[in-house]
Amino acid sequence: PAGTWLLYLPCTWSIGLAAEPGCLPDWRLLSLFGVGAVLMRGAGCTINDMWDRDYDRQVARTASRPLAAGDISTFQSLVFLGGQLSLALCVLLCLNYYSIVLGAASLSLVITYPLMKRITYWPQLVLGLTFNWGALLGWSAVKGSCEWSVCLPLYFAGVMWTLVYDTIYAHQDKKDDIMIGVKSTALQFKEDTKQWLSGFSLVMLLSLCVAGMNCNQTFPYYSAVAAVGAHLAHQIYALDIDKPENCWKTFASNRTVGILLFIGIVLGNL
Repeated sequence: PAGTWLLYLPCTWSIGLAAEPGCLPDWRLLSLFGVGAVLMRGAGCTINDMWDRDYDRQVARTASRPLAAGDISTFQSLVFLGGQLSLALCVLLCLNYYSIVLGAASLSLVITYPLMKRITYWPQLVLGLTFNWGALLGWSAVKGSCEWSVCLPLYFAGVMWTLVYDTIYAHQDKKDDIMIGVKSTALQFKEDTKQWLSGFSLVMLLSLCVAGMNCNQTFPYYSAVAAVGAHLAHQIYALDIDKPENCWKTFASNRTVGILLFIGIVLGNL
């Protein structure tokens, strides 16, 4: 479930920041976005596995995925994808018109992201643009439109965060990726990975501060941003890019980063 958390948490940040001062976030919207995150993360995985079934057969970690292993056909996966997207549409239609259009606009990113590893060393950037759409959508679901001075820095912070955690994730498969000819930021950064991750983390923290200032956040919020910075610093310090099990553990720990920030947003509002 790590990927579902990482898709869901930017939604919670946005919903939390959009809440009125002194109020808790809208629990109905948090629940609705939770269901949507499960469905859309699942749909993203289905699309990814459809595009990558030939590559997945050549990577030890992914060879047992249903399409790669031949357990299901491409047509069956297409029918399943249709079911996932239909249910996700039902969730989207519970929101206001602005959010329906904004949510539908993300589908092109969901479909094209898996192709990026074939053409650029920066597929993690496209994943960031895709995975953090909830930073825009959560606010619009509450307010009926986006306050760009808050939503764009929050979105940008999320993109930087994705570049951190998904570069770490990509280091698990770098040997296989080189053999089969797919690209990633892990292969681009190589031994300079920690310097790049430090830069992304710093930009993330600055962007979170800008978002907080633009919606009059208070001390608990900035305390949470500091805690997020400390967590990221520890991740980068302890990371061993040549040990897949260490990369997975570090990647999965990013759920804590997102939860820390959400708690800070809620307490800051109160």
